[in-house]
Amino acid sequence: MTVFIASLFLPKTIHFTLPGTPPRGSLSEKKQPLPRPGKLERQPSLFQPPNITPPHTPTDEKKPGDLFTNEDGLRVHIPPASSTDEDGIRAPADRSSPTWGGRLDQPMSRANSPPPPSLIQKARALQQKAKEMGRAGISQPRTLDRSESHERVFAHANWKVVNADQGNGGLRNAAEAAAREGRVGDCTWVGTLGMPTDALQGTQQLRDIQDKLATERDMLSVCPSDKDFDGHYSHYCKQILWPVFHYQIPDNPKSKAYEDHSWKYYVNVNQAFADTIVKNWKRGDVVWIHDYHLLLVPGMVRKKLPEAKICFFLHVAFPSSEVFRCLAMRKELLEGMLGANLIGFQIHEYTRHFLQTCSRLLSAEATPDGLQLEDRFVDVVNLPIGIDPVSLSQHREEAEVKKWLDIMRERYAGKKLIVARDKLDHVRGVRQKLLSYELFLNKNPEWRDKIVLIQVALSTSEKSELDATVSDIVTRVNSSWANLAYQPVVYLKQDIDYAQYLALLSIADALMITSQREGMNLTSHEYLFCQDGKISEKKHGSLILSEFTGTSSLFGGNELSVNPWDYRACADAIKKALEMGDDEKEQRWTKLYEAVNHHTGSHWFSEILSRLDRVYEEQHRRDQTSVPRLSLNTLVQQYNRTERRLFILDFEGTLVSWGPVNQIIPVSPQRTLDVLNDLLLDERNTIYVMSGRRPEELDRLFRRVPNLGLIAENGCFLRDCGSTEWTEMADADQIRTWKDSVRGILTYYIERTPGAEIEDRRCSLIFHYKSAEDYESATRQALDCASHINDACEDQRVHAIPMEGCVLVEPLDWTKSTAAQRIFSDLRAGMVSDDKHKSPVDFVMVVGDGREDEKVFKWANGLGGEGVVQEVVTVSLGTRNTEATATMTQGVSGVLMALQKLGSIA
Repeated sequence: MTVFIASLFLPKTIHFTLPGTPPRGSLSEKKQPLPRPGKLERQPSLFQPPNITPPHTPTDEKKPGDLFTNEDGLRVHIPPASSTDEDGIRAPADRSSPTWGGRLDQPMSRANSPPPPSLIQKARALQQKAKEMGRAGISQPRTLDRSESHERVFAHANWKVVNADQGNGGLRNAAEAAAREGRVGDCTWVGTLGMPTDALQGTQQLRDIQDKLATERDMLSVCPSDKDFDGHYSHYCKQILWPVFHYQIPDNPKSKAYEDHSWKYYVNVNQAFADTIVKNWKRGDVVWIHDYHLLLVPGMVRKKLPEAKICFFLHVAFPSSEVFRCLAMRKELLEGMLGANLIGFQIHEYTRHFLQTCSRLLSAEATPDGLQLEDRFVDVVNLPIGIDPVSLSQHREEAEVKKWLDIMRERYAGKKLIVARDKLDHVRGVRQKLLSYELFLNKNPEWRDKIVLIQVALSTSEKSELDATVSDIVTRVNSSWANLAYQPVVYLKQDIDYAQYLALLSIADALMITSQREGMNLTSHEYLFCQDGKISEKKHGSLILSEFTGTSSLFGGNELSVNPWDYRACADAIKKALEMGDDEKEQRWTKLYEAVNHHTGSHWFSEILSRLDRVYEEQHRRDQTSVPRLSLNTLVQQYNRTERRLFILDFEGTLVSWGPVNQIIPVSPQRTLDVLNDLLLDERNTIYVMSGRRPEELDRLFRRVPNLGLIAENGCFLRDCGSTEWTEMADADQIRTWKDSVRGILTYYIERTPGAEIEDRRCSLIFHYKSAEDYESATRQALDCASHINDACEDQRVHAIPMEGCVLVEPLDWTKSTAAQRIFSDLRAGMVSDDKHKSPVDFVMVVGDGREDEKVFKWANGLGGEGVVQEVVTVSLGTRNTEATATMTQGVSGVLMALQKLGSIA
């Protein structure tokens, strides 16, 4: 079995050695650096030598050997250059998409980025110009985006496989840790090379690269055109999906102009990934797709490989339905994700948002375990990713880290250090952090000479107002309180090397993270791990963490949780972190450290694959095509072997053909009543009929069937066999409370849906819109209504279920399953086991056709699996996947025929 790990970037990329260019890391390269205006001539550092003039802070311009941030912001260690290990060569730097294709040791991109403001206007202008030139008799010259000699150079240059900086560092570390610990077998990565490939298309060079990666590295390279990749990554991913997933609705003209344009390229790249996976997949292989770049791949693979075992994991946050619905291609994206068997998120909040979004936009039935689609079930889980403590411990022992620890101890002796490392974008909250720090210094003058904030800001390539704003705040703070011996803010707008990074985390007194939205901030995990005192004194530093990060939900309040927009609270958190007693610090850190060690990358990796195996087997077992037809002969044999029998039969769609519960039925068909009476002639048979109708309706329908038990309103009312009194299973006070809340919401939507009406049952409410004047508009209103109720009333143990022509609002705590359990419990208490009868009930048969019946099937199957009941028969009449052990395609007539056969025996 092979696990295909599909991520946008491979862990490896290619470095080309061009003619006349010395090998990277060689002495000649150091003596003769490539002439690049404005480049930094040495390794970025927190400290500048005192005898030189500090250079300008670099932004986009980076030398090829510099390090940069990963897609997930996690700092990845890149080994130093080695003459013997080609992987040791540092990967090219790539902070963001516009520099993609601009590296000296890789081909340039053929894509025009960004595209013109209006593709339609440009096309019309070109057509008009061509017409004018044609009328004037002027031939149009052939234009070249780049010289042909440039492409020929790369087509024949020497190359090496090197570690890539770009990509998901947390995923890479988790996969390596799981492989090291033997938790996973064969893994094959699927991704792009992280460089433009148009210059190599059709050449032997590219085929050689792909062959070497596939045979020696177990990596399948996807090579979309430069235009496709640029439109996919630079535009749709970064200007549309990334902002929306982080609650930043793209409303500037630039992003709006290219939404439709870049969607085409997003589809093309996803299709290229799917085609590569399908081409290499074998039965039994696992396909694991990662992150928002590849949302369509699960559905594309499922279309070609219906039996494939597919998992999708989203590493970033998933927004609420109100935000996600702003995407023009919202349904296509959701349907693409739902091609997976298992969908994973970092925390429960994102799982809940996804379920509600699918329920609202796709009318899919959301359950606590996942989504029930028309033909299959998709499991949805939350499991946070973590770090690799073993690898981190090894890197902390390096001499370079200890050297930087000594330097920083001397440089910041007597000072408290607050550290931070963030991308310089609106999502990471750098501006809010600096304003909070400024407010702290204003409110607490006693700390002004005793504290330093070290902010490492990873620049994006796009110039923005945020960049200037942050620089202004830093300048203002330093100009207010700095002197010859003290600087309150050390602001480095570039990354630092790995040794400095680990030293900084080890010596810090606090780490401050003020992200406005973020999936899982693994920098906080690394900080807590580095505070254990193994290479530095035990500080047990505090963690100031935004409540809007996924990480915050893991730590159980032991961090100092803050709202980034509440500057006063953030300033108070800084003060608390600095003045906290040692005992409290140690107590908080110990609990945080335990959480970090529990949620490791290796654990996450292996647990996701284990859950995928379980849910795949469960889904396959429940698939309609895998469940056998009911054998009448076998049923008769099971019936004859038993003495004490319990039948639980659904009413609508099972015993009668009528469906909607709001349809008034004056009388049941005589055949149904006769079949039930025949079965009840045998005193060893106990029969209950379950329905969503009111108790008084069922009394009228079955008044001619004595000794029949009834379950009304889907389990909220129960009438025992031979009794005329109904038992209310539900808590009347609780029902009354949530009804008051829900009725107001339903009234709001009724006023906006002409022709709709509310049906008030004893334990449920139904929003009927089948007779609405505008059915399509009413359907949208009904879905919004269901989503609103599920959001607002989650704590009241009630849920709204969209159905055909109506929305049913009912309690979660009383169902057909809870009523069945009560019936079985009463039977066991009322019957005495003897030598002949080992159990009060030795035969249970459940027949149904709806979603409410699935829980009863599962409960009954559990009785058989545990050996509590000798013979268990569960039969589904529906076409969806089911928990039942048998299906029946003849519908109501087939059920009545089977029951009639058993009744003749009685």
